[in-house]
Amino acid sequence: MEKLTVDDLRGLFLFEHLSEEQLAWLLAHGEVERHRAGTQVLREGQPATCFFVLLDGTVALSRVIGGQRVETNRTDHRGAYFGAGQAYLSPDAETAAVYQMTADAVTDVRLYQLPATDFGAVFREWFPMAVHLLEGLFFGLRNTQRIVGQRERLLALGSLSAGLTHELNNPAAAAVRATGALRGRIAGMRHKLALLASGSLDPATLPVLVKLQESAVERVAKAPKLGPMETADLEDEVADWLDAHGVSGGWELAPVLVAGGLDIDWLDRAAAVCPVTATEAAVRWLAYTVETETLMNEIEDATTRVSTLVGAAKQYSQVDRAPFQVVDVHELLDSTLVMLGGKIGDGVRVVKEYDRSLPPLPAYAADLNQVWTNLIDNAVAAMNRRGTLTVRTSRAGDDLVVEIADTGAGIPAEVKGRIFEPFFTTKAVGEGTGLGLDISWRIVVDRHNGDIRVESAPGDTRFQVLLPLTASAQPSAGPAEDGS
Repeated sequence: MEKLTVDDLRGLFLFEHLSEEQLAWLLAHGEVERHRAGTQVLREGQPATCFFVLLDGTVALSRVIGGQRVETNRTDHRGAYFGAGQAYLSPDAETAAVYQMTADAVTDVRLYQLPATDFGAVFREWFPMAVHLLEGLFFGLRNTQRIVGQRERLLALGSLSAGLTHELNNPAAAAVRATGALRGRIAGMRHKLALLASGSLDPATLPVLVKLQESAVERVAKAPKLGPMETADLEDEVADWLDAHGVSGGWELAPVLVAGGLDIDWLDRAAAVCPVTATEAAVRWLAYTVETETLMNEIEDATTRVSTLVGAAKQYSQVDRAPFQVVDVHELLDSTLVMLGGKIGDGVRVVKEYDRSLPPLPAYAADLNQVWTNLIDNAVAAMNRRGTLTVRTSRAGDDLVVEIADTGAGIPAEVKGRIFEPFFTTKAVGEGTGLGLDISWRIVVDRHNGDIRVESAPGDTRFQVLLPLTASAQPSAGPAEDGS
């Protein structure tokens, strides 16, 4: 085994100011490694067990960014170091002790290798003040990132809450309005019933009116959807019919009867079974019936909408559900689209292209909803809230693929490789923290062993999220935002 001398170590800029005793320790604990050209020295994500110093040769350092391996540095500088660069941190620190990049031997290389555990311990002993400064810098940056991330999630929650409140307000207000109107119509029906039963109407006619009322209710349920012009023409015809039969205020009753699907043919049949003296009372009784049924339909539609929104909110937040579960990814996407409905707005056309044959996905559902939120929010912002948002699902081998596409201006080539970096943003100051895609990356790659890829051209930007369909891909359940 090749051994270095004290002079060899002192010739490396990293160790040139160490004492004889310190150099002797390094000689006793380190060893020389050789790697042939084209081989991998270490891989990103593996446990960081070694600290390396380059003695001879050329190495290339790279990271996976946006689903692609990007070379960040290439050096042949004697003394360059890489590997367990955070070995100085306290052993009990909550860090992800993994390599932060991949190192490949471009040529045959000779390296000096030190065990990270031993080197970290002696580094803390030799340079206590430096360690305090480095730890302060490291944890300060990490805490800042965490605080900003929490702030971003709170802002997103506030935005979602505002959107949900807005969406809930419309059907709730409609239900309140319809309920108030319904109370008045029921009171009117009671009044008309009293008039019909006052003796002015032949009792034998009452069963016929009840049948007409039931027929009117059935017509309401089957009333066709009419265009504005067709509706106006029918209202004029019905109003003329009412005037011709001595019913006062026909212009007020006509819209109600037409909305309930009652045309002049039906009214002719109804009038034929009623005495002339009871025609107006019977028509108004039927109009109250139609309007009451219509109002009840409005209340049902409004409360159904509220129930749907509440269900979407529960699906989105994954309340009372296990963190890791088998889910239908389309339910997650739909709930996110509902929650972001207010932010998406009317200027964006949403297109869903779902592959319904996809199997259930084992995943952290709430975390994935955060990914969809970030990607959709970015897509809407990239289009300035005008364009087409496409949400597409498919399968690629053993992976489920979710694609979020927009018709915005695209991502400039010079910044495409940086979009997943923490704090990097192309948005104006105050509009983005630069952590949305970083958080999404950690959730997909670190927590689900998946991948995020991006393809962008003017008018066509696509983010593809690849997620393993096998439960064996379940990683550890640590927080997605933790890590060094």
